[in-house]
Amino acid sequence: MSDPILTLEPLIDAVVDGVRAAGWDLSGLQKTSSTEFEGQWAGHTTRSAYLFFHAAGHESASIEGYLDETDRGLRGTLSLVVDLRPVWEHASVTDALDRVAELSARHLPVGYRTPVVLRLTLADTDEPATESEVESRVKLRIPRRAIEAGADPVAALAASTVRSFEALLGDPAAGEVLDGVG
Repeated sequence: MSDPILTLEPLIDAVVDGVRAAGWDLSGLQKTSSTEFEGQWAGHTTRSAYLFFHAAGHESASIEGYLDETDRGLRGTLSLVVDLRPVWEHASVTDALDRVAELSARHLPVGYRTPVVLRLTLADTDEPATESEVESRVKLRIPRRAIEAGADPVAALAASTVRSFEALLGDPAAGEVLDGVG
């Protein structure tokens, strides 16, 4: 059994190792540190890392990692990021969200927190809502128990999560809702 991960850098390494083992390449890494000077969290420091991955054969999708080290410990999320088909091709925004959630439930591992996010963006305020771009983020939160178990379990979870994301992208139903897939 590995030693528990205690700081941000070993968590970054474990996630990168797992995602790379699944065939995706690291295309960007950004680290930030911040200290709250006033308010509820005065004096608290947060260090964060944003990881960006791409893979041949999945040009319409990317994987992002958000890892955070706070006074309360480490946490992390892996996200599949992909555009949805134009908003007017869906019965409604809630229909699109339901369809992405259904794909996620079908392919992501059971027993983990797996939020689904849709982001709608208008390029300008005078455009009709039907012209909005829709982006989906299918997420898997890395549980504290995996981080406490060490680098090997985190890398294994990252690799299996990427394989789940790939299965979702390969699902025939994904082409009906995701843009550039299927």
